[in-house]
Amino acid sequence: MTNRNKRLLWQIPFLILLITGTILIIRQQHNMPYQKCAGTIFGTTYHITYQYDDDLQKELEAKMKEVDNALSMFNKESIISRVNDNQQVELNRMFLEVFQQAQKISEDTNGAFDITVGPLVNAWGFGFKNEQMPDKHAVDSLMAIVGYQKVRCDGKRIIKNDPRITLDCSAIAKGYGVDVVARLLEEKGISNYMVEIGGEVVTHGISEKRVPWKIGVTKPTDDPLQEGNELQTVLNLTDKAMATSGNYRNFYYKGKRKYAHTIDPKTGYPVQHSILSATVLTNHCMRADAYATAFMVMGFEGAKKVLERNPDLMAYIIYDDKGKMGVWYSPSLKDKIAK
Repeated sequence: MTNRNKRLLWQIPFLILLITGTILIIRQQHNMPYQKCAGTIFGTTYHITYQYDDDLQKELEAKMKEVDNALSMFNKESIISRVNDNQQVELNRMFLEVFQQAQKISEDTNGAFDITVGPLVNAWGFGFKNEQMPDKHAVDSLMAIVGYQKVRCDGKRIIKNDPRITLDCSAIAKGYGVDVVARLLEEKGISNYMVEIGGEVVTHGISEKRVPWKIGVTKPTDDPLQEGNELQTVLNLTDKAMATSGNYRNFYYKGKRKYAHTIDPKTGYPVQHSILSATVLTNHCMRADAYATAFMVMGFEGAKKVLERNPDLMAYIIYDDKGKMGVWYSPSLKDKIAK
């Protein structure tokens, strides 16, 4: 028997072992159940599906609670609430991660995204349901305490140009919460999962139907009483994060004029343009969440310019085309459209 044949004979058992191990792993993956959990967090609902042997709901909720303790304005003991009250508080990793990302996106969007805009949002009748229409003097006064350049981080402290400045991370915190949950699942070695918090989503791997995750984009409706569950399109969303922002159900009328809930931080007034909803896809839900909000402020052309200089971003934009509904999406998104 030649040396070559001897080597082949020695390799055969290893090949058999490798093939057998691969078959067992695949069979185990097929047999492993998909866990599902749901509940409320951040003033909204969450739904998480993941393939794992154990129920991780308590652990997942504990992690989301950490985000709430750092970034919720409705939690009086949260870090952001204490920052807004000008209390001495040490910033933790979660707060710093979101604050730093928010400032980068504010700079990239020329202030269209701005976590200091909350006082203007409230004054225009949203946020805390104050329906008092602000006049020009009120808007100008509030503009003095709005602007991302007026606040900075020094080590583990927030420095404000004016103590009246407040931070509101509601347009980025949900997306960050999704990322944090996904990170925990990854640490557990889980490769197939879907995390959704308040409409912001991240997916990885495949669904329990053994196909890519399919996530719907809601069709805009001008009726605030309508459930709004009719889908504009369905996207094959695998290994991506997705967030949507829209004006179409968050508005009110004063006289005969319609006011959108999206406020332009640079003017102090509600935006008036054709975009009805902006859906953004990228690798991290925090970025998708913030950029979707920014696109609602910037309008169609501004959003396109941001997309050009950020190749990791993809967008699906629904807009009002002279009374009809128009759709535009990034060319790179074409192969993800299921219907």
